[in-house]
Amino acid sequence: MEGDNSQVEMKLSSDMDEEVGGNGMEEHLIHSSNGKPYVAQRFGCTPKNLCFMAAATLFIFTIGCLIGYLAHSKRDLAPGSSVSMLPSEETDTIKTGAAPHMDWDDVIKLLAKKFSATKFESVFSEFASNSHRAGSPGDEALGNKVLKKFEEYDMNTWTEEYFVKVQDPPASGYNRFIFNGTEGYPNGFLSYSATGRVTGAVVFAYYGQENDFTLLRGKNINLSGRVVLVRAGKISFAEKVANAAKMNASAVLIYPDPTDYSIGDNTPLFGHVHLGSGDPYTPGFPSFNHTQFPPVQSSGLPTILAQTITTGMANSILRKLGGQSAPREWKSYYNNLGNEKDVITVEVNNVLTEKRINNVFGVIKGFVDADQYVVIGAQRDAWGPGFATSTVGTSVLVELARSISDMVKNDGFKPRRSIVFASWSAGEYGSVGATEWMEGYLSSLKMKAISYINLDGVVAGDNRFKVAASPLLHSLIESTLKEVNFTQFSQVTRGNWESDVLEPLKLDNAAYPFLAFSGIPSISFRFAPSNADYQYSGTLLDTRETLKRVTGQQIPQLAETAAKFAGHIALRLVHDHLLRMDVTKYDKIIRTQVAQINGKVKNVKRLRPELLPKALTVQWLISASGSYSRACRTLQTDIQNIDYDDIAMCRLINDRIMMVERNFLSPYVSPKDSPFRHILLGSGPHTLTALFNHLEALRTNNPEADVDLFRNQFALVTWTIQGCANSLAGDIWSLDNEI
Repeated sequence: MEGDNSQVEMKLSSDMDEEVGGNGMEEHLIHSSNGKPYVAQRFGCTPKNLCFMAAATLFIFTIGCLIGYLAHSKRDLAPGSSVSMLPSEETDTIKTGAAPHMDWDDVIKLLAKKFSATKFESVFSEFASNSHRAGSPGDEALGNKVLKKFEEYDMNTWTEEYFVKVQDPPASGYNRFIFNGTEGYPNGFLSYSATGRVTGAVVFAYYGQENDFTLLRGKNINLSGRVVLVRAGKISFAEKVANAAKMNASAVLIYPDPTDYSIGDNTPLFGHVHLGSGDPYTPGFPSFNHTQFPPVQSSGLPTILAQTITTGMANSILRKLGGQSAPREWKSYYNNLGNEKDVITVEVNNVLTEKRINNVFGVIKGFVDADQYVVIGAQRDAWGPGFATSTVGTSVLVELARSISDMVKNDGFKPRRSIVFASWSAGEYGSVGATEWMEGYLSSLKMKAISYINLDGVVAGDNRFKVAASPLLHSLIESTLKEVNFTQFSQVTRGNWESDVLEPLKLDNAAYPFLAFSGIPSISFRFAPSNADYQYSGTLLDTRETLKRVTGQQIPQLAETAAKFAGHIALRLVHDHLLRMDVTKYDKIIRTQVAQINGKVKNVKRLRPELLPKALTVQWLISASGSYSRACRTLQTDIQNIDYDDIAMCRLINDRIMMVERNFLSPYVSPKDSPFRHILLGSGPHTLTALFNHLEALRTNNPEADVDLFRNQFALVTWTIQGCANSLAGDIWSLDNEI
């Protein structure tokens, strides 16, 4: 601000020099009709004129001083935002307000008063249901309850109807396996499995991760045509099946091992094996009834059979296997991997059906940038009771809607931006309801959706607190952890919170498609048990009584804390002038991965110089990384110089911040073939991780490695990063030669 005043004074001085000629005669620089200037003398330098000029100079000087004073005061007093680049200790001192201004401390005190553990008990009872599978009458009844609540809170409400294709177990038939003359008829199933009947030798593959199959291949075990038996856990069912399909296996059987699951020998597992999200028969576009469906399906649908079996069924197979011994690190109860004589037949007869589902929405509109919004969502359906899976999340969603609505209606809180509350259906089939909504409004969401907050499974234990989120939100998460009381969770209050609290956002997390498919900064969090996962998900044992036992009777208290945490995140994003998102977090990630790729390229060139041309250099990728770093610094400078009363300028800065996540979606791949297009957090050959793995495959002479494919993806990912840097830096005419 002070710099601007000095420029104003310099300009005034220059104007005065032009206005008063060197000979004491007042001269004016006038442009003729042909655009050429000429000087016109008007009158001489009389005492009267000198007095007039002195008075004018004094007047201009006085006005300049006033402007400078006011501008300096405005800079000191302007209500700011939680500036995305500044440490949270500094940003907390900046006044951040809505319109009209409400201090952030007052906002969070208001929110804290709205929740109580006692209130949650009654809400749980209202939304608990033993039967609410997607598209069922129970699911629709719960949706109507949520809608009624939103209407009671005077929110603008609406519903969206979809007709989706899902796969269910046969109504009159069965799925089965036959091993050593013994038949098994599992009650669980995996939606979207291939159907039919196959026979092959059993091979045990631990958790079915890529490195597990690499170990088997290292033992010279031929996996082609084999039926793979794997434990549940570590990765999603869909990833296990996809990994087995890459090895040319014919089928996959998945079971809950007692090491990870204490659910008894006869508890069935339910899930899906679509390596993607949404309706796999309408990939990339929504399943509206009026859509003219082309004969197309998702590339993530498996081509091999997949079926869950119980612990008891798996044990009856494992104890009879011969063959080589399992690796020691697998820590299996049974030592053998299986041989060609251990033949099993698997039969899957699932039926593809069409279901009508409904998503339910309510919105609290903002008062400044009402067209921009935070989305808070929770899955409503479940395979069975689904108390931890859906009931708790739905209850927290409704309580957040009630509390924030009451703050706006009765307490004078006026958020700058809007908040959309969403109750999704068909989450158990792979975030179908949420993904169909995203596919229907993708263009709008890219420009308007600020963030997605996922409430699924927020209470699943009482031992640890874990958060998976876009790196843009990490600084906001850190400040929120300091504001919400987490004293009972020691890993939150210790110094290295990132290593203790943060975890990767997994493929089967409902927030993942929002981030990796739509480019919306997303967050998912949970109170977790001491082991990695809540072992009752996907079973009929996910009841209120079970969760009470797992949490030590603390469900309402944990739900209250979860609501406060989600509420703090949402309100901070709709309250501040500037979005509290730290774009420098991605800078560190990009630099780390680029350095790893650079090292691997040098390694391949040294060991196998015939593979990569001498002209191939990582310099362009390094330059793109540097461009992003410079763009971050440019944004930081613009934020430090901003006038927080300038609504248009705040909006422009926020748009640049919001576009970061979107611009990490590769524009060079099809959403149908590679839906998770994020080059840093997505999956597919377009990611930086895939580039690194491709180089490793070249180094080890893997037959699947393709030099031309690597060079193509290398060029495309380089320009994706460069394009993100260009967008973040600002207007096209503001870019310097380095960008």
